[in-house]
Amino acid sequence: MGFKNDFMWGAASAAYQLEGGYLDDGKGLGIWDALSEGHIAYGDNGNVSTDHYHKYKEDVALMKQLGLKAYRFSVSWPRVIPQEGVVNEKGLQFYLNLIDELKAAGIEPMVTVFHWNLPMWAHEKGGWKWDGIADAFAEYTKVLAEAFRGKVRWWMTLNEPACFGGLGYERGEHAPYEKNTPEVCAKVYRNILLSHGKCAQVLRQYAGEDLKIGMALCGNIYQPDTDAAEDVEAAYRRTFESFENGPFSYGLWGEAAYGGKIPEMLKDEVSEEDMKTIFQPLDFFGFNIYNVVVKDYPGIPRTMMDWPITPDAIYWAVKFFEKRYGLPIVVTENGMANSDLVTPDGKVHDPQRIEYLRSYLSGMKRAVEEGVNVIGYMYWSIMDNLEWSFGYTRRFGIIWVDYRTLERIPKDSAYYYADIIRTNGADL
Repeated sequence: MGFKNDFMWGAASAAYQLEGGYLDDGKGLGIWDALSEGHIAYGDNGNVSTDHYHKYKEDVALMKQLGLKAYRFSVSWPRVIPQEGVVNEKGLQFYLNLIDELKAAGIEPMVTVFHWNLPMWAHEKGGWKWDGIADAFAEYTKVLAEAFRGKVRWWMTLNEPACFGGLGYERGEHAPYEKNTPEVCAKVYRNILLSHGKCAQVLRQYAGEDLKIGMALCGNIYQPDTDAAEDVEAAYRRTFESFENGPFSYGLWGEAAYGGKIPEMLKDEVSEEDMKTIFQPLDFFGFNIYNVVVKDYPGIPRTMMDWPITPDAIYWAVKFFEKRYGLPIVVTENGMANSDLVTPDGKVHDPQRIEYLRSYLSGMKRAVEEGVNVIGYMYWSIMDNLEWSFGYTRRFGIIWVDYRTLERIPKDSAYYYADIIRTNGADL
């Protein structure tokens, strides 16, 4: 046993992090464009980044060279709708061109409708606190659904609401850098969930037939201390039934969108009527994972993000998610930041990332061989790019980028991943 023949091996990205072209062809400002000065390391910004907006053909050619089966990318809301009620056809055309380029290369396009960069016009109305945000998000979704109809099957409504909601409106670490009261945060989280539900409804109505709709969630997942049944059950229950991590609790987003339950932390905010919008039929469970919560110890291996390396992360996560929700599973992000550099031979040697891939994917394969229905894996990220508040100091890509010249160099890990794809993970 191993991965099914149609397993989707891919890679992922986010519009703000790699597109650049931040005012090109009528694009409007988003909150990361307009508000992040002074909040990003070394004064960096996403104005140019990897210039994927202009170099997408070159980038898709590299993806084809590596044998990618799928590419998960996000659409920039301020590029498509720069002002309320105004559709920017040139911005929309970029995504149509990208989708056509991917399909011509035999790569499945997977669209994330929202990945953090809220339009400034929406922010000025209150952002995710604004009562009209879910309807505005539905209108934006309809523009994409009608434009991409028949071209895109795989959709993710939102990327990591824990981050853009929790870090943006509760902890003040990400744009728009606000620290709101628990009551205001509850309203933010309700609006996010309603936006997800309305987005899914609009996609079903306008985006075509045979759609695959999900989300890209993140949060704290607990690894059992041992394989004993009682330890596994304790870790499982803590993952879904604990709210100790606030917005980073799967008991919030997962239980509402996939379980149809009003989250305990939103019981005074979300009504049964709201749940009729929030709880929509979904086709897969998508989640981003870099580590799970394990017992720490001195010297535990860590990535350049200071995140612990926990090789059994995907194994336990997919076991838990299938047990909880019973849906096919897509790992929508997984990867590591490393201190990569070009060596005198002109190459980028990243053995740490290769070992990270080998160990995490070995756990995923073990789960698949135990019968867990994992249908796709998206490495984060296809290339080095702007890592939000860390700027260009953290490199997650399997393709190295020189941010001065915009040269791309596939790293050793890119060729390792290409072999995994070619052999369908037969020999990790």
